[in-house]
Amino acid sequence: MTFSVHGLAVSRGIAIGRAVLVASSRVDVAHYFIKPDEVDAEIARVRAGRDAVVEEIYRLQTSISRMGPKEAPTELAALLDVHLMLLQDEELVGGVKHWITDRLYNAEWALTTQLEIIARHFDEMEDAYLRERKADMEQICERVLRAMKGGQSPVLPAQRPGRKGAQQDLLLDDTVDVPLVLIAHDLSPADMLQFKQSVFAGFITDVGGKTSHTAIVARSMDIPAVVGARTCSQLVRQDDWVIIDGDAGVVIVDPSPIILAEYGFKQRQGELERGRLQRLLHTPAVTMDDEKIQLLANIEMPEDAQAALKAGALGVGLFRSEFLFMGRHGQLPDEEEQYRAYKKAVEGMEGLPVTIRTVDVGADKPLDESVHDDAHLNPALGLRAIRWSLAEPAMFLTQLRAILRAAAHGKVRLLIPMLAHASEIRQTLAHIERARAQLDRRGDVYGPVQLGAMIEIPAAALSLPLFLKYFDFLSIGTNDLIQYTLAIDRADESVAHLYDPLHPAVLRLVADTIAECRAQGKDVSVCGEMAGDVTLTRLLLGLGLRSFSMHPAQILAVKQEILRSDTTKLALWAQRVRTAEDPALELAGGYV
Repeated sequence: MTFSVHGLAVSRGIAIGRAVLVASSRVDVAHYFIKPDEVDAEIARVRAGRDAVVEEIYRLQTSISRMGPKEAPTELAALLDVHLMLLQDEELVGGVKHWITDRLYNAEWALTTQLEIIARHFDEMEDAYLRERKADMEQICERVLRAMKGGQSPVLPAQRPGRKGAQQDLLLDDTVDVPLVLIAHDLSPADMLQFKQSVFAGFITDVGGKTSHTAIVARSMDIPAVVGARTCSQLVRQDDWVIIDGDAGVVIVDPSPIILAEYGFKQRQGELERGRLQRLLHTPAVTMDDEKIQLLANIEMPEDAQAALKAGALGVGLFRSEFLFMGRHGQLPDEEEQYRAYKKAVEGMEGLPVTIRTVDVGADKPLDESVHDDAHLNPALGLRAIRWSLAEPAMFLTQLRAILRAAAHGKVRLLIPMLAHASEIRQTLAHIERARAQLDRRGDVYGPVQLGAMIEIPAAALSLPLFLKYFDFLSIGTNDLIQYTLAIDRADESVAHLYDPLHPAVLRLVADTIAECRAQGKDVSVCGEMAGDVTLTRLLLGLGLRSFSMHPAQILAVKQEILRSDTTKLALWAQRVRTAEDPALELAGGYV
């Protein structure tokens, strides 16, 4: 039966494919594709895990046989018999083999997928006793998973022994011939990063907001996505046909042939539009009145530099270095590893500037997804970004030394996030000088860097003379600026409707920052999601912005808007939008 689920549209386009559910489990479960020649080994892993649990149950039965009825009630022995029977259940064993052999799921993923299907069957049983056996099946699968557990990531292994890396496992376009869409309750930024080279055509999560980092990475992958779909992961069954409408924020499950045909047509139209945009690749971003606009790329990993160049970026406006730190179970990257990563990004941009932001973790970007911060009521207002760096001087100095060394290989700009106080600025500058002094003592080569600050806290936007006194350039992080100005948790779908980049207060802070920088001859860019939103391109141009930094996938669409714009006409109109009681209404009216 066809039904639809509504969420938030965060990455445009249409995706049609089979549902792949990332099942939640009390045991962290790795989800990755295997190669065809690994099928037998994966089946053997499940068999070994099952055999280990069977042996454990046999040992328990032997122990129970030596106990009296008070120490070991007969119900316990009966329960162990049930568990043994379920372990031999053909539906479980055969189903797991199916997912490994036909879909090339790894062993843990295949087991949890089949568990979910069997659990649904139990739920549909009329007999109360049989329905309760669902819990037993879950328990024995948990025990098998624990027997197989090897300390891997909840979604993907960072690198499997004897392999080139996780991304190699995902490049299976030649073996997976059915489009797949990923459905999960939630995906961490690190998890999403692992899927960047995957076969998934789109994804859906129950939670998240338009500027949550899950959504941001989805846009960087340029695949359709819907977040905040509430109970979608519970409503959709494994292998259901699903349509993701990333433009409308709608998920259609089990679509009829007519609906499939309609969305297939929309999908082809979208592909044609992307093809037309490719014609603008080598066209300079210059407005109709001859204003040159700088289009930069946001990247998460050094390898993304290649995508930035292919998209025509004139540099990297934001390298989110925190992705080098995530999901490492407390083992932070050392100076040499960071240096190699930054050097790779710098060299990958072939002489174009690279802006590296110091580590920005906390709130919706925890270092380790398995460690939950229950001690702080609002991590977004706590020890994050530069606050965390200053609280961990050894870590901060390590990163600064690595960035300074990478600057010897090309143009590097150093960007500091979440500054608000003069004392923080002075401490940061002192740490940079200390890092230089340490490199001097070691005799290491390093290069010059331009220093910049993120304007993402209202206090910073209202203290621009202080920031422009100490920094060479400013970068407006609109995602957090909107969040803090409007007191909206940008990852919380329950208040997502209140997240408004066109709120008069937000526009005033953005406009004033641009104007003050231009008046003092300092560079300013927008690196938040507003920069890649084509509906806001002309407004930002009218407010005086001449440098946009966005995900590579958005560059050509924004360039198209720039080529069609005349900033002489936009300036007065932008001021009307900025001062309007309802800027969204004024924006919708367009300019003349």
